[in-house]
Amino acid sequence: MGEHPIEGLMSAAMENLKEMIDVNTIIGDPVETPDGSVILTVSKVGFGFAAGGSQFNGPDKSSSGGQGQSGQGGKTDLPFGGGSGGGVSITPIAFLIVNSQGVKMLHLDESTHLLEKILDVAPSVVDKIQSMIKKNNQNTNSNGWKNHQPTNQKQDFDF
Repeated sequence: MGEHPIEGLMSAAMENLKEMIDVNTIIGDPVETPDGSVILTVSKVGFGFAAGGSQFNGPDKSSSGGQGQSGQGGKTDLPFGGGSGGGVSITPIAFLIVNSQGVKMLHLDESTHLLEKILDVAPSVVDKIQSMIKKNNQNTNSNGWKNHQPTNQKQDFDF
């Protein structure tokens, strides 16, 4: 049995999609800056693919005595009609920056990475709270009474 025409449509569309995408699409080609840093683009890639077609048999021509074009009991095969298509969506979501200080991920959509920001800020918040507690303990004398010094100091938090 020969290849069905829709198989040709599907393979042509898939081959073209495969040519458009390679590993450098998700993690982009490295770009080196004058200061020695290397910047890589991180992208989100989405694929879509659809194919369809139809083929109908013609009317039975055995009543007219002929065998039709296909030679299969008098039925005529009409031409195949079909189509296929595909698409690729490439959306940059972050930049990976590698330099002498280390590796840093710079997200383009900051609102989706709230938990990551909280985890980044948590150590500095804990350090500031510990320093406030130490200052408070230094203002307290050995018998538990506080020194009568004004304590309305402003404490700034940098986030």
